[in-house]
Amino acid sequence: MEALYLLIPLSTLLVFAAIWVFFRASDGGQFDDLEGPAMRILHDDDSVAASKDEAASH
Repeated sequence: MEALYLLIPLSTLLVFAAIWVFFRASDGGQFDDLEGPAMRILHDDDSVAASKDEAASH
């Protein structure tokens, strides 16, 4: 029973800390664009490869 006097405040502090970390990350823009970088890697960037080939040939 005495353990509850320690565990209940510690668990509430842990929950409030997790909520604070989530809102801090959310305010910092951590979750703004979740699909952009993932989709960007799938698209080929032929213009960069073509410009490197042209620069090497000159």
